[in-house]
Amino acid sequence: MGNLVGVVLGTIMVLAALTASPAVAQEADERVQGTLTDQEGEPVEDVAITVADDDGAVIDSVTSDDDGSWTVDLPGPGPYEATLDVETLPADLGLTNPDRATLDVTIRPRQVRTLIFQLGEREAAEGQFVRRLAQSSLNGVKFGLIIAMTAIGLSLIFGTTGLINFAHGDLVTLGAITALVLNTAGLHIVPAAVIAVGIGAGFGGALEAGMWRPLRRRRTGLVQMLVITVGLAFFVRHVILFFHGGSPNPYRDYTVQTALIFGPVRITPRDLFAMGLALVVLVGVGLLLNRTRLGKAMRAVADNRDLAESSGINVERIILVVWVVGAGLAALGGILLGLVETVHYLMGFRLLLLMFAGVILGGLGTAYGAIVGSIVVGLVTELSTIWFSTELKSMWALLILILILLVRPQGILGFKERIG
Repeated sequence: MGNLVGVVLGTIMVLAALTASPAVAQEADERVQGTLTDQEGEPVEDVAITVADDDGAVIDSVTSDDDGSWTVDLPGPGPYEATLDVETLPADLGLTNPDRATLDVTIRPRQVRTLIFQLGEREAAEGQFVRRLAQSSLNGVKFGLIIAMTAIGLSLIFGTTGLINFAHGDLVTLGAITALVLNTAGLHIVPAAVIAVGIGAGFGGALEAGMWRPLRRRRTGLVQMLVITVGLAFFVRHVILFFHGGSPNPYRDYTVQTALIFGPVRITPRDLFAMGLALVVLVGVGLLLNRTRLGKAMRAVADNRDLAESSGINVERIILVVWVVGAGLAALGGILLGLVETVHYLMGFRLLLLMFAGVILGGLGTAYGAIVGSIVVGLVTELSTIWFSTELKSMWALLILILILLVRPQGILGFKERIG
């Protein structure tokens, strides 16, 4: 009998422990952590790290322990940013890349992410400035190439139809979201990107054949069509928001990479590939416009639609091709932007203003002007972060746009036209 009582009491104690364990397990389903070490691998202690959510609300502030380790438990999945306080670093240490004092991270359910703050010997002020100037210039060229790829379609569509397409930014988002959905489903990012570009190009062709061409045949005014593009942009954007949600997400492939060092600049293989692909595509578009009959027909329609039609060019077919090519380039640009940053339903909308700035700065209706103007915009936005807050970088791009247009109203590569 005593043995039976003992067994019962033991069973009750085990059940009590089991029922208490879930509360402990729920304490830290998601967290970020890391270990701070110097260039020799020695731990760095008493360095402050602050983790905040996407709205800027501080989750926790911790300091690295004797082993250089730190951990912050998170309230749930979502986007967060971890900031290292450089003032708490030892006098002889600094971040190898001062722009990486704040790391953005998206946490999935029950995920633990390790963040890396790379530390090295503190540079002199002159050396830091030179390195930041070189790094920001590289980032500006990278960003400008992506803007240029998306802006070419916007410029060609305006040149051939006179339509200012405010939905073009959402074509950028559509390409990035489509690739993300396919990648999340298990498809590698490369074939997912190819399929997404095809879907984006097909969607652009469907818009031209099913909406814009009938509206032109009904002689709908350009102002009315502009308003329709605004409505279309809102529709596509909120359909994406409904099905995808509002949280930013990275692609599954190539999320963590070791940066390559070239003198004063650092770049990951992923970003280097994105820049190389963007450059190849832009060169290909230039060859298409200059060396092929199709490209010459595009330029003829953009220069003078009536004269091109009287010369035997099928204008409606050329416009359809322009829409397909422009939407495909927008989709590819969105994929590359999502690869170097994250995918978000507002990413194309945020890029739209810079696309317009690049197109207008380079010269309305000219593909080469869109490329040059976009690279200038990319450089200005990134170089401005050396002296000013990153939140103001778009403002400086627009300021440069205004200043250049005051001196050269037709844009960098635009031509003066006689009015009247």
